Amino acid sequence: MSKTVALLVGRERSFPDALIEAIGARGGGVRGCYAEIEATRADRPPPYDVVIDRISHEVTCYQPVLKVCALAGTRVVNDPFWRIADDKFFEVALAASLGVKVPRTVVLPSRDYTEDVSSETLRNMRLVDWDALAAELGFPMYLKPHWGGGWRDVHRVASRQQLLGFYDASGPRTMIVQEEVTWTQYVRCIVVGREQVLPALWDPRQSHFDRYRRAAETMPALDDGLRERIVSDARKLCRALGYDMNTVEFAVKDGVPYAIDFMNSAPDFDISSLGEPHFPWVVEKMADLCVELAQRPVDRSAADWWRRPH
Repeated sequence: MSKTVALLVGRERSFPDALIEAIGARGGGVRGCYAEIEATRADRPPPYDVVIDRISHEVTCYQPVLKVCALAGTRVVNDPFWRIADDKFFEVALAASLGVKVPRTVVLPSRDYTEDVSSETLRNMRLVDWDALAAELGFPMYLKPHWGGGWRDVHRVASRQQLLGFYDASGPRTMIVQEEVTWTQYVRCIVVGREQVLPALWDPRQSHFDRYRRAAETMPALDDGLRERIVSDARKLCRALGYDMNTVEFAVKDGVPYAIDFMNSAPDFDISSLGEPHFPWVVEKMADLCVELAQRPVDRSAADWWRRPH
């Protein structure tokens, strides 16, 4: 019986097209295709064995569909329950509990609320001690949404005035602040299947299409010990998060890698961003993962976890 791997995507084409071709080239009764989602019935989820989710973080009507797919035994990458529950503040705490070095991080009360939230609703909330926060984290620091991606609404703030200005403009979003890590090397790890890790120097200050090349030209190469620690930390994080595709970024200060960004459930795998040799590596490893997941027997004891008493 043939198995189907369906890709749920947005505008991207280079990675999905290459992945579908690579899956087909492997044979074994597994084929790749683009997913088709209509008005989904609760008792009739889309008939796919594996779904690779690249867009539900933006097209949120896909999220309940993916959870029902998982309920029916479809393997969804990344796990739709864990991905929706995740956030950057929790990730920092999780990383620290795993022994992975992270910047000091504080979550802030939202600046604004909807009209139906009154002062009585917020009776547990206390005013932020901005002076204590500045003394603890120091300037410059970073203000960013606790849920976000692509560096959207991320601000490097150099003063109390700047911090309050960007915070006032954040509206109802929940924001976090992090101390700045002054780095000499910045490493981006592409992780597939929680175990396959490709670390590469990467410069977030450069233009979108030049970050790998410029980093390789301007930063010191990774020595073996640092590379091993970064790969080990990336695996720890993805195993704990349950992410089968992710990018994990580390800022290296005084030879110590700090995990900076590792909530990338739909990481940028476009050929124009990855270039050589990263793009072929990602396509091959993801194709291997897709075929393996499609051919693996469904473990109903795992799929039926919600039926067990808690």
